Amino acid sequence: MITVRRGKGRHFERHRKLEVWLTFYPQNREDPLADGFGTLEFLNEERLPPGAEARLRLPHDAEVVSYVYEGALEYEDPMGRWGVIQAGEFQRISGGHGRVERNASKTDWAHIFRIQLRASKAGSESFCEQKRFSTAERRGRLFAVASPDTRGGSLRIHQNTLMYSAVLDPGQHVVHELSPGRSAWLHVVNGEIRLGDIVLAMGDGAGVTAESAVSLTALEKSSILLLDVGELSPPGQAAQPAYRWAKELSGADLFRILWDALVDVLGPAATAAIVSRSARRALPQGPELAELAITRVDGAYGYVLPPSFGEAASGLAPLRDLLDEIQAPLVQLTGQVVLRHLERIPELREWATLRGKTRRVG
Repeated sequence: MITVRRGKGRHFERHRKLEVWLTFYPQNREDPLADGFGTLEFLNEERLPPGAEARLRLPHDAEVVSYVYEGALEYEDPMGRWGVIQAGEFQRISGGHGRVERNASKTDWAHIFRIQLRASKAGSESFCEQKRFSTAERRGRLFAVASPDTRGGSLRIHQNTLMYSAVLDPGQHVVHELSPGRSAWLHVVNGEIRLGDIVLAMGDGAGVTAESAVSLTALEKSSILLLDVGELSPPGQAAQPAYRWAKELSGADLFRILWDALVDVLGPAATAAIVSRSARRALPQGPELAELAITRVDGAYGYVLPPSFGEAASGLAPLRDLLDEIQAPLVQLTGQVVLRHLERIPELREWATLRGKTRRVG
C-alpha cells in the first residue's frame, strides 16, 4: 500500500524570513498523517535567505537530523557549540537544547531538510554529530546516512529507524527490502522518480506499508531520502503522539518554553509586557501568579517564577490560567499567527491535551 503526500499539499509557514514546508502537520486532525509516519515525526523542507537568522527548537528527548542540500548553515547553541553545516553534510542533534542558526552566505539561499524522530530515552543526552557523505558515495544506490548501529560510518541515532540518501541518474533503479512489520517513507528532494505506477516529483513524499520492498526508478536526475521505520498503527489510524514525557515537565519547564517561543516571534519587550499584563488579569483564578515577576537588568528582560512552578502537579494549574489570559492579546496583535507558532511546539501541544487534568477543583 502506498500513501502519497504531494509537495503542493504540504502545509507552508513563514517565520520571519524562514520558509518552511511541513510534510506532516499536527494541527490538521482530519489528516491520518497528522502525527507523522511511524517513528518519523516531522520531515520539513526549509529555505533561509542570505544572511538571515532563525531559531531551531529541539523538543525534549527527540532526535533531529539536519541535511543541508544547498548552501551553508551556521549554528551556535547554549552549550557553546559552534559550527557550519555545508552542502552535502548531515548533522544529528539531541538533548532538548535550542540554538540560533543563520545562513552563512550573503548571496545564496540555504536549503535544508529537517528530519525529526520520535522521542527516545536512549537518545536523551545532549549530543551533536556531523558528517559529510559525498555525492559519489550516494550515487546510484541507497547509502545509509543515519542508523542505530552506525553502519557504513553513518550517524548514530537511537530510534528504530534507518535513514538513506541516494543520488540517481536517469534510468537508474534501486530496491530496498523491508523486513516484516517495517514500512518506509520516501521523499523526493529533487528530480522525478517512478514508484510502482506512481510518478513522484520534487517535494512529493510517499509512505509504503505492507510491502516486501520499495522499488523505484529515476525518470530524470534525482535526489531522494528514504526512511525505513518501525511498526505503524493499523491502517486508517493516525500514529499516536509520543510525548508522554510532557506529563513529567514542571510549570517552570513549560513557562520557559512558552517564554522563549514568544520572544522568538514578538521580541523580549513585547513578551514581557503581554506576560505581565496577563498574569495580573489571571490573579483571581491563580493567586500564585502574584509571585511572578518580570525583570529587566541592563536592558535584558527576564523573570522570577513562583516556587510552586517548580512542581509538576501544582505548577501546571496557574500556568494554564496564565495561558488562557495570554491568548486574547496575542490574537489582537497577530491574529492566529503566534498561536499557530505555539501549537507547533511539541511540549506545549502535548501539555494542552493534559489541561483538563490540571484544572482546579471548584
